This record gives sequence, C-alpha cells and structure tokens, in this order.
Amino acid sequence: MADIDGLVNALQEATLARRIGIPHDEARASYPLHSNTVRDWREFENIIADYYTYHYTRCVSPGGSISRTEALGQAKEILEQVYRRRRSDIVGAFNDARDGTNAGLRGVLDNLADGMKTHSTSRYVRDVWDSRVAPNDFEGKVALIRQFIDRFGDQLSESVQRNRPERYAQDYEDLVSAYVEGLRETSAMFRRL
Repeated sequence: MADIDGLVNALQEATLARRIGIPHDEARASYPLHSNTVRDWREFENIIADYYTYHYTRCVSPGGSISRTEALGQAKEILEQVYRRRRSDIVGAFNDARDGTNAGLRGVLDNLADGMKTHSTSRYVRDVWDSRVAPNDFEGKVALIRQFIDRFGDQLSESVQRNRPERYAQDYEDLVSAYVEGLRETSAMFRRL
C-alpha cells in the first residue's frame, strides 16, 4: 500500500513553493525588461523567446539550453492556453504587449511565467505520484487516489468525481490538474488578503 503521508508531505504548499514557486517567481522578477510595449510582431516573438529561454535555463533545465525555435514554440503554446481561457489567443497577447493593455508586455511575461510554473508543478506532482505507486499497479493507484481524495477533497474542484477514484487510476491528469489549480486559487486568495 502506498504511503499517503509521504505523498501529502511532498505535496504540501510550502514544499511546492520551495521547490517550484520561489525559483520560478525569482526568475520572473530578475528578467530585465526595458520597455512595457513592443513595436511589432517580430519584436514580440524575440522577447517571448528570449524570456522563455531565460526562465527555462534557470528553472526547468538549470544550466541547460533550448533552441530559439523550441523556446518560441513553447512560449506561444503557453500564451495561447492562457489567453484562450480569456476567450482570446496569441494575437490578444501581442495586442496587450503592443498597446500596453492588461499590464502590457510585463503582463504577458507574467502570464508566461505562471504557465511555466504551472507546467513544472504538474510535472513534479506527476513524478511524486509515480514514485509512490507504479503506473501499472491499478489497485494501488485506486487506493492511493481514494486516500488522496479523502485528504484533499475540499481543495479539489467540483468537477472531481470524489466517489469514483478508479476513474483517475489510469489517467490522473484531471485530478492532478484540479489539485494544482486549487492550490493556485488558494494562494491567490491569500495574497489578496
């Protein structure tokens, strides 16, 4: 039987902040921004690719490297996801950066940093789960998920089917996403207080 207490300790908000949140926030805060607007699409692409590379080599792959093409593609994907939730797209991100709306380029880079942090958090949480129970141990995963839902049920969104842990045993991405989103919303709420 997998150890729920070990899982809980690895997923505490303070642990997530120390391992993921703080390094990502520090990377965002240390990036030099010379203007809060861009002149054109080419400058927009250059800045988001440069920022993604900067952040990636500090938090995701410290000391590593990433090609400009890969950095630009991943930056666009993240911004597309963020802006889609606002019923917009990458062009909306560009317009914000060009016009200085919605915090301008700074806001676009904040969104990009938050997206990178969310992806890193999801990868970390997934790794924590997989280290506690083998991905091919269906019964063990169901038991661990049941314990997880019992412990964190109040922090999960209403979309999580609490009485059906087996639903998440093969693909617990929805459960992980709900947990990560719940942590992010809780943290945001406390920051506003």
